[in-house]
Amino acid sequence: MGRLLAVGLLGIALALLGERLLALRNRLKASREVESVDLPNCHLIKGIGKKTDEATQLSSTYCFFLGPSLEFRIATFQQERIERTAGADDIDILPNGLAFFSVGLKCPGLHSFSPDKPGGILMMDLKKENPRALELRISRGFNLASFNPHGISTFIDSDDTVYLFVVNHPEFKNTVEIFKFEEEENSLLHLKTIKHELLPSVNDIIAVGPAHFYATNDHYFSDPFLKYLETYLNLHWANVVYYSPDEVKVVAEGFDAANGINISPDKKYIYVADILAHEIHVLEKHPNMNLTQLKVLKLDTLVDNLSIDPSSGDILVGCHPNGQKLFIYDPNNPPSSEVLRIQNILSEKPTVTTVYANNGSVLQGSSVASVYDRKLLIGTLYHRALYCEL
Repeated sequence: MGRLLAVGLLGIALALLGERLLALRNRLKASREVESVDLPNCHLIKGIGKKTDEATQLSSTYCFFLGPSLEFRIATFQQERIERTAGADDIDILPNGLAFFSVGLKCPGLHSFSPDKPGGILMMDLKKENPRALELRISRGFNLASFNPHGISTFIDSDDTVYLFVVNHPEFKNTVEIFKFEEEENSLLHLKTIKHELLPSVNDIIAVGPAHFYATNDHYFSDPFLKYLETYLNLHWANVVYYSPDEVKVVAEGFDAANGINISPDKKYIYVADILAHEIHVLEKHPNMNLTQLKVLKLDTLVDNLSIDPSSGDILVGCHPNGQKLFIYDPNNPPSSEVLRIQNILSEKPTVTTVYANNGSVLQGSSVASVYDRKLLIGTLYHRALYCEL
C-alpha cells in the first residue's frame, strides 16, 4: 500500500511538472515563427553589435528572468572606450532629438556577444544628417567596470536640467543610478545610487521627477534560483513600485513578469508590458501616485520595452516573437525581432500594426523601438541596433 501511494504521488508530481513545462513553452511562444516585414532606408548603427569579421567569444551565462544635489561642483571624468558593445536594450529620446542607448546588458539567462566588456550609455543626435552613436563619459568615482545598464528614462526639470535614470545590475544586483546630463561635455555626472528592498529585480523605469520614478520588478525574488521557480510556477508576483525621497510603495501587482514601462503624453496613464503574459496594462495615475488598472491589451508576442511616439501618442513596442529562442541561443536558429505600433490604446478596439519583423538574419532579439521625426531606432537585448528613416 505504501509503495502504491508513493508511485501515485510521483505520478502526480511528474504530471504537474509536465503541465508547468508545457505552460512555460506556451508563455514563451516556443513554436512561433515570424514573417518578415522590411523597412526601406535602414542601416545598422556602428558600434553596437557583435563583430562579424573575427571570432567572438560567446557567453552562456544565465536575465530571466531624492532630491539630488544641485550645487556647483567641479568634476573630473573617466571613460572606458567600448569599440563595439553588443545590445542596446533600451532607448530614450529627448524632445531635441538626442537619443540615449543603454548598451551591454548582461544577466542570468541571457546570451552575450561581449561578456568581458562593461556596459555603457551611448548618445546619437537625430537632428544631424548622418548621426553616429557616441559613448558618453561618466564622472570619476562611478564604478564603470561593473556598469550593467538595463532600462533607462530621462526627465527634464523646470530649469531645463536633464536627468538620466538608469537601472543598473552591478554584479547582478539591483540599483537605480541618477545622472545629470552635461550636453556641452557629452558626459554624465553621477548624482545618486538608489537601493531599496522593494526594488529586488528591477527591469525598467519611467522618471516622473528629478528623484521620483515608477519601476517594474520582473520578479518578486532577487535570488536566481527563486526567480526560476517563480517563473516556472507562474506565480504572478511581479509588481510596479513608486519611488520618491519621501515614500516608496508598491502601486500595482499581480504581473507574470512586469517589463517595459512608460507614461502617456498627458501624464494621466502608466503603461506596463507583461512580457510572459503577452499583455500591455493601462493604469490610471492618481494624485497620490497610486495606480489603478483601467484595461489590458492582449497580444500574440512577448512584449518588452514601450516607447511613445511624441507626434501621435502611439505606443511602439519592441517584441520577441519566440522567447525560447531568446533564452536558449542557437546561432543557426537565432531569435527573431518584431516591432508593433499601437494606436488609440484607450479605445475599445486599439489598432495594432506590425512596423518591422525579421527572422534574425538582420536583427536578433528586438527589445525596444523609439521614433523621432520619422526616424526609427530599434534596439536589441544582445545583438545589433537599427536606424531607419520612415
